Amino acid sequence: PQHKLYHYLLRGVEVVRPNQVWSTDITYIRLRPGFVYLVAVIDWYSRKVLAWRLSNTMDTRFCV
Repeated sequence: PQHKLYHYLLRGVEVVRPNQVWSTDITYIRLRPGFVYLVAVIDWYSRKVLAWRLSNTMDTRFCV
């Protein structure tokens, strides 16, 4: 089965003010006993981290 393709939704959008576009990122951080996961919400205009959280699991309560 093929993967569904999603078009880039921000093509042609000029980001001109704070809170117009946010993005999220999940980073895996390796530690001796395993991994921890860092999720961050970033404002595209200011490039500031609006919120972040660490977890030792990737369950939906953490990711969403």
